[in-house]
Amino acid sequence: MTTKLEDKHAGNGNLVGEGQPYLGEKYQANGKPVANGREKILAKEDGSRRVGGSRGVLTNVIPHSYSEFREPELGTWIYERGKVVKMLAASASSFDVFRAMHLDLDIVKLYLKPLLIGELAPEEPSQERNKSSQLVEDFRELRRTLEAMNMFKANPTFFFLHFIQVLILETLAWLIVWHFGSGWPVTIFISCLLTISQGQSSYLQHDLGHLSIFTKSKWNHLMQKLMMSHCKGLSTSWWNHRHFQHHVKTNIHPKDPDIDMGALFLLGELQPVKFGKMKIKYIDYEKQHLYFYMVGLPLLMPVYFNLESMKVMCLQRYWEDIAWVSSFYIRHFITFGPFYGIFGTILLIYLVKFLESPWVTYVTQMSHIPMRMSKEENRDWLSAQVLTTCNVEQSIFNDWFTGHLNFQIEHHLFPTMPRHNYHKVAPLVRSLCAKHGLQYVNKPMLEAFGDIVRALKKSAALWMDAYYET
Repeated sequence: MTTKLEDKHAGNGNLVGEGQPYLGEKYQANGKPVANGREKILAKEDGSRRVGGSRGVLTNVIPHSYSEFREPELGTWIYERGKVVKMLAASASSFDVFRAMHLDLDIVKLYLKPLLIGELAPEEPSQERNKSSQLVEDFRELRRTLEAMNMFKANPTFFFLHFIQVLILETLAWLIVWHFGSGWPVTIFISCLLTISQGQSSYLQHDLGHLSIFTKSKWNHLMQKLMMSHCKGLSTSWWNHRHFQHHVKTNIHPKDPDIDMGALFLLGELQPVKFGKMKIKYIDYEKQHLYFYMVGLPLLMPVYFNLESMKVMCLQRYWEDIAWVSSFYIRHFITFGPFYGIFGTILLIYLVKFLESPWVTYVTQMSHIPMRMSKEENRDWLSAQVLTTCNVEQSIFNDWFTGHLNFQIEHHLFPTMPRHNYHKVAPLVRSLCAKHGLQYVNKPMLEAFGDIVRALKKSAALWMDAYYET
């Protein structure tokens, strides 16, 4: 296969040019090539190329099959309308992935530009031939329609009122313990208030992570630090890195960190069979749907998320996050320390996280664990998200309890859309899914809760069949 690249200086964000490493080399995190002894790509220069960084045409001869030209460290070369793009989150249409995660189209073009490595020769078959071009175009037309309807415009008042809700709950908890003392009935009651505050803080920081609610992004960044690190005691950088991977590669092994439960739970259909055939039995997986209630629900927040956040902050040296998280504990020691002491305040903090954990677990897992999990299938953006995500029926309580993440399909298709608009666009998404034969799953909340356990039980059965087969 032949690609043509304009020889421009890489420093200005343009295409790969003079002074850049061969396309076959590996890269370190700082962008420097790693010597690995791999065969380098042969390069041919035509007579139009000039020396000294002048513009010209560079022709690279690379293997005909893209499958021969993939390295896990580099990502995958993918196609976008005849162009070849290098991405770690490759396979879904590159434009749709970037467009989904960025509000500003100029930002999308800016990020895609240095990743463009060439164009397909006219005689080359497209690797995206299995995708429905009509479905892709219909989805892009839907997005253009929603943009024209201002569905991506956030209402600051909506989010300000939610912020006020958090402040009221935090203040009320302190006033109650100040007035009534720190007895067990009071402690349990204020723990419930603080749990609600923590839950709503999660949704607000989630909004701030996806949206540009404020005119200047630095204020968005500051407010997310306030809500996630100061109000919840978790690293914002850790959450953003993990969460955005989940959005780009939902339910895809091994790219979605949210379906990596280590040795504790086996999810989907592929992982249980793999473990079973390899005779792996770290835990009695046939009972995983039962110990989910004893381990998964109560320990996700106070143990797993907390330890993971702290580990990443320390190893990656996120000093800003460490300072913000420290302010979370300092604030609690100042406000509740006089009533409970240092040890009692720590117990109060983790009691709140313990109470919040089932809430967070159910809301985050009910829309994905029961849905399709697979390896990379190179699907279009619409199909990839609809097949791996489901909705929960709308009601005033469901909207509040889930932070409008009961509209998980719309949220995954349009992560930068403010949540107060999900219910408005849901009928249009449902209609598009019906047109192209995609199942748009929408279920009652209690059924969604139960489906988590039923999915774990199904995966356990697959593991048993593979493990005990002769």
